[in-house]
Amino acid sequence: MTVASIMTCKVVTAKINDSLSTICEIFENVKFHDIFVVDNGNLIGVISDRNLPAEKERDAATMNKKAYEIMSKVAVTVDAKTSIEKVSNLLLENNISCIPVVSPEGVIEGIVSWRDILKFYLKNHQ
Repeated sequence: MTVASIMTCKVVTAKINDSLSTICEIFENVKFHDIFVVDNGNLIGVISDRNLPAEKERDAATMNKKAYEIMSKVAVTVDAKTSIEKVSNLLLENNISCIPVVSPEGVIEGIVSWRDILKFYLKNHQ
């Protein structure tokens, strides 16, 4: 089976020049732990809710920082045809909780997380 069968297609994105203030607002309104940063539709980075500054550290200068200043570069991606086994190994090898699924052109199509994989294995091995 491939990632296409289990990936989450709803992905939350921010633009490269969105402020940290905007990004915090996005996190407050979604249930996701990662926001992907795009530039001209192409995936360029990721911001995790675990990397946001604490409330007491959110001064004006910090909140005006742009997405490109606080994001991490996405080191691992897969395409929709990648096997679930390979994605499982990539998550473990890279000690990450999710992997973006991108088109050959670099456009984000979805995301696969350890939860998606766990649900798949539980459903198919009971």
